[in-house]
Amino acid sequence: MTQIKSFFKNCAGAYIALAILLVICCISNESFRTATNLTNILRQCSYSGIIALGMTYIIIAGGIDLAVGSLFALCGVVTINTTLAVAGAGVSPVAATLLGCLAGTCLGIVGGVINGALVNVGKLPPFIATLGTYSIYRSLALYFANSGTVNCMSNNEIEACFLNIGSSSFLSIATPVWIMLIIAIILEIILCFTRYGKYTLATGASERVSQFSGINTSLMRFGSYAIVGLCVGIAAILFCGRMGAIQSSNAGQFYELDAIAAVVIGGASMAGGKGCIRGTVAGVLILGIVSTILDFWHISPALQGTVKGLVILISVLTQRKQKAK
Repeated sequence: MTQIKSFFKNCAGAYIALAILLVICCISNESFRTATNLTNILRQCSYSGIIALGMTYIIIAGGIDLAVGSLFALCGVVTINTTLAVAGAGVSPVAATLLGCLAGTCLGIVGGVINGALVNVGKLPPFIATLGTYSIYRSLALYFANSGTVNCMSNNEIEACFLNIGSSSFLSIATPVWIMLIIAIILEIILCFTRYGKYTLATGASERVSQFSGINTSLMRFGSYAIVGLCVGIAAILFCGRMGAIQSSNAGQFYELDAIAAVVIGGASMAGGKGCIRGTVAGVLILGIVSTILDFWHISPALQGTVKGLVILISVLTQRKQKAK
């Protein structure tokens, strides 16, 4: 019992809300509780969910990243363009796909590192730094895609390789969902059982005290931006594998808001120093379920943002009340 309480510490509210939401949705709509629908929800929220896992580290460290959606689009465009270019040079489709995925992943890390450098070396506020790269990354995605859609459907062999990455499944659960769970486990272990994780929490709780304790707070924050960059690159590859294409203008749009919302709903503090990966997973599922059930209830898409906003506000207000107690 003690271990269970420890596991749900700081995120019990998110899991209680998730359980209540699931019960309400299953009772209110027969189609919602089908296995097909539930697995679809998991797959649909896995892309922004992977990004949210990385965002947890940034928010815990006291920062924020508004550029993840734009970087997602850029990574996807570069992944497919690189694959097609390498395949056109005579490389086998499998090798070309692997090289394209490697390029997309590396670009994600580089994008995160650039954000980290602007914040930690350039001493820019995280909001301003990532707001600037938000525009830069989206602009580059539009440039490399000629402001259109990049796809690999012109090459059947490459398309098949991508679909094997993003559309395959294991035990009737899509590969992106498994990858999200694996990343969640790894990042949770790092956060809870390694020096880096503990130092990241300490940095967000009090940067000055952490510095007096000998912690390199700049390195902790720099690492968190590299982690979210890696997560963005992986999510972009999986998305391209699912769709076989990516649209430069709106791919990843609002992913930054969904990621931040999932982290906050999961119990993290925007002031830093508090949060956990397991809570973020609950937040990701809550947002995915809310989006789906609103469609089943025939709620206008124009009002779905209102519902998400209310969920976020209620979560933050609940946290503040709990802190006051």
